[in-house]
Amino acid sequence: MADVARLAGVSQQTVSRVLNDSPHVREDTRARVMEAVRKLEYRPNRLARALVTGRTRALGVVSFDTTLHGPASMLLGIERAAHDAGYFVSIASIGSLDSASVGGAIERLREQAVDGILVIAPQESAAQALRHLRSDVPVVATEAGAHDGVPLVAVDQVEGARAATQHLLDLGHRTVWHISGPLDWYEARDRIDGWRATLDAAGAPQPALLAGDWSARSGYELGLKLAREPAVTAVFAGNDQMALGVLHAAHTLRRSVPDDLAVVGVDNIAEGSHFWPSLTTIHQPVRDAGAIAVRAIGELVHDAIGRPGTVSLDVGDVLLEPKLIVRESSRPVREA
Repeated sequence: MADVARLAGVSQQTVSRVLNDSPHVREDTRARVMEAVRKLEYRPNRLARALVTGRTRALGVVSFDTTLHGPASMLLGIERAAHDAGYFVSIASIGSLDSASVGGAIERLREQAVDGILVIAPQESAAQALRHLRSDVPVVATEAGAHDGVPLVAVDQVEGARAATQHLLDLGHRTVWHISGPLDWYEARDRIDGWRATLDAAGAPQPALLAGDWSARSGYELGLKLAREPAVTAVFAGNDQMALGVLHAAHTLRRSVPDDLAVVGVDNIAEGSHFWPSLTTIHQPVRDAGAIAVRAIGELVHDAIGRPGTVSLDVGDVLLEPKLIVRESSRPVREA
């Protein structure tokens, strides 16, 4: 830092202010310091800065190895928002979402002295670890159920399912069949609740639930069962991959979509508009949820500065509203 100060013709205190984004530095001085930093290829010592500020400017993220759209998009949203906010991100990726694995990942991140931890916890088994956390590091949960003492940022899955089901009922379908995700996922259970409540409110018959595993293969296999029944005219699939499987099953059994069978998915994946026919779906603002989770962590970290060993958890839960995207796979029921 002394070399940077000499080259820029300023004090070391001024260099420190520039590197810590202090607003009390003139722009020409800031530019001169940053030019000296580039010329000398100076890299600030994060540990030394942490001793002075009480913050490492690092966030930990507990995630799991998945290619599923929702969790992967949430992680991307967190990474981008953290970068924009000036945080480093340390990701603890775990193979399974059981309580022991999540708890162990949180402890590893805590040992790295991260400022806060975000946990992507879509399964009930993962959420159990959040109920017994020490309160010395701020934690925010995403894609999870409600937890006492742990703020939650998520998409309103009940509302998304309601919008999908009501859309199909408004098209004239007598009822709507549902292929859900795995029943130990909070999102799957919330979508089931929204689907059932909407059918009940409309006085529509409630068909038997079919549970898939989020894969197109499971959508195809369950879609074959549904497509063989002429009475089945509308299907709400728990995600776009399973909806793709339903489209495949309908094509296999020569059921026209949407003339014979209307299909709606969830996620609004980029490929959905290129399905044949293009897929009506529920858009989930999961990247926005990731950004909000980072802001929530920032508020908790700021609240905890100067009071080590205790963290105020006054940041409330945030539920973001999904949006129905209507495309070609859903259409008013065809008259006999």
